[in-house]
Amino acid sequence: MTTFTRTDSVGRLQPDIEIFQARFEDTEAVQGLLIQKAEWLRSRGSQQWSGLLQGEDSHQTSEAIGRGEVYLFMQGSMLAGIVMLMQKASAWDLELWGDEGHASSVYLHRLAINRQAAGKNLGEAIVRWAASGIYFEGKDRIRLDCIASNAKLNAFYRSCGYGYKGSAVHAMGEFSKFEKLCSTQVEES
Repeated sequence: MTTFTRTDSVGRLQPDIEIFQARFEDTEAVQGLLIQKAEWLRSRGSQQWSGLLQGEDSHQTSEAIGRGEVYLFMQGSMLAGIVMLMQKASAWDLELWGDEGHASSVYLHRLAINRQAAGKNLGEAIVRWAASGIYFEGKDRIRLDCIASNAKLNAFYRSCGYGYKGSAVHAMGEFSKFEKLCSTQVEES
């Protein structure tokens, strides 16, 4: 399992949103939310995450859950959102980011918000939490990527304090790379 320290002493992201590390028994719910997100993206004309609709999971979600890299954001009994925080660069990350900075980086993937929880700034809260609400020893930055042609998503990450680090071309298109230094101060209890 992933070793981390929570810097949020109450285990809440928002007053009604609790944070949990996903367990094996959460796999079906996590996969369901990812498919819901992929279907929603497709309904908006986007091909992002379309592989999930064909049963392809480029980020091996069930294995990531087993490694302790998936975090759940629960509103009562509803899975309101998820995020994957990988301490080791995947083949995807290595291809997009090149050779530098991997040892000190955590990679944010698969941020997904349940449509029933949309419109409450939950995505922004999760992205900010990834850089200040959790700490991984030896890691000082969060990296993420998104499709370059999605201006709204690129603006979203900038508004959350992530700096644009250039773009990378992949067989699936052009991707923007973003990075943010983490808060490494662990609050005293």
